[in-house]
Amino acid sequence: MKGTGRWTVQEAAEQSVAAPTITAALDARYISGRKDERVAASKILNGPTGAPNVSKPQIIADLGAALYCAKVCSYAQGIGIIKAASEANDWNVDLSMCAKMWKGGCIIRAKLLDKIQDALSNNPNLANLMVDPGFAKELNDRQMAWRRIVTLCIASGVACPSLSASLSYFDSYRRESLPANLTQAQRDFFGGHTYERIGVEGPHHCAWTKTHHAIGNLNERSAGEKSRL
Repeated sequence: MKGTGRWTVQEAAEQSVAAPTITAALDARYISGRKDERVAASKILNGPTGAPNVSKPQIIADLGAALYCAKVCSYAQGIGIIKAASEANDWNVDLSMCAKMWKGGCIIRAKLLDKIQDALSNNPNLANLMVDPGFAKELNDRQMAWRRIVTLCIASGVACPSLSASLSYFDSYRRESLPANLTQAQRDFFGGHTYERIGVEGPHHCAWTKTHHAIGNLNERSAGEKSRL
């Protein structure tokens, strides 16, 4: 297995940069390589029954929009990795020049890089390619087509790992608050790790069940890591 994808995902983890589109593509490659296992599984695991009613022209148009959105997300994640590594190592990388060099003969060369170069030239401190005004408008305008394709794939039992991962990336990045806040409550439930509340100084802890009440001093438990159920 060639290492380019693996190295990219490893570097994303090292830099704490979310790269779900790239990671999903790498995972798809690994699953694809397990042909014998998939042949065996196809005789055991069932897919959905019944085919959704679809319009071929609509699907073709939606696919183009979904692919474009996923490509923007992929570039955004790759640029994010380079940006984070540059900041961590004081490389002072000119991200707009990266886009320019990629246009000159790289395997990821594409017309889209013209827009990317312009966006990064106009705002060298751009937090994420998706929030560039031009790209933001294109993503907003195409998002319903993108959602229809991912929904259709799920309903049809067709894997679309990078398309769906890209959509989740978009939906996560555009939210001020995320459902991951629930993780704090879960950690407090099983380990007394406490949680923070919106608009209320913390940390906080709850005695979630009778068992929690019986453990002991709740103030001591609010220290978090010292507590065990």
